[in-house]
Amino acid sequence: MKKHFTFLLVLCFANTITAQISSPGLGKANNANWFAVGVQQQLDTIQYKNWQSMTYVGVGRKSNPDTNNPFHKPAIFVINQEFYHQFHNNLQYSVALSYRKQNEYSDTFPYEEDDPKWKQEFRIYGRFSYIFKTGRLKFTPTIRQEFRKFYAPDFTNTYENFQLRSRFRLQLAINLDADKHHKLTFNSEQLFSISKETTQWSDFNYRESRFSLYYSYSPVKIPVTFSLGYMKNIVGATNSYAVDYFAFDMVFKDLF
Repeated sequence: MKKHFTFLLVLCFANTITAQISSPGLGKANNANWFAVGVQQQLDTIQYKNWQSMTYVGVGRKSNPDTNNPFHKPAIFVINQEFYHQFHNNLQYSVALSYRKQNEYSDTFPYEEDDPKWKQEFRIYGRFSYIFKTGRLKFTPTIRQEFRKFYAPDFTNTYENFQLRSRFRLQLAINLDADKHHKLTFNSEQLFSISKETTQWSDFNYRESRFSLYYSYSPVKIPVTFSLGYMKNIVGATNSYAVDYFAFDMVFKDLF
């Protein structure tokens, strides 16, 4: 816990943040990696404009809890579609639909595939953000509410039938140059949830925290942003464990 607290202090005093496509949580591991490709499109044909679409596909792999190879075994496959609307200079909301296929492993050595070896998730979520800009800085508090429905590979219900999850994020971004080609982004996000299990509801409680730092580069001549990042995922309030994530993503802008 002392190690985790020191890490949080360092991040809280970092003057930086905007990962393009943040990594999802991948369960117990020591290290993990995340790669995603997305397309961001301005929807100028909509009457009131200021709408954007963000579509991405991502894959993640991870190590065992006692090893260090973040590419050791498959962890997740994600398809995500989100629509944003900035209806005021400082206010934005979004709605999204996501499909995820996540591999399941035993929590005990030798950490073999569970039965079933993967589960499906359909997720609907919405978020509301306040955007504050000054000079090269952008500060964005966000509230996000999710409904998550889980299925076994044959579409039968799992032990955890569905989940309601609330996420609270603080994001700070700084442009490193006047032309906005180089950017640093920091995110601090806390997650709380309640689940409908087979016969009862769980308690609504804090579940985990995610802290990330990204560097993003947008070349002058091509409509794409490359982002390289690191995330620390601290799971649980008691008997917690931490996972180190290394991420890379590419987001193509206004291709159509």
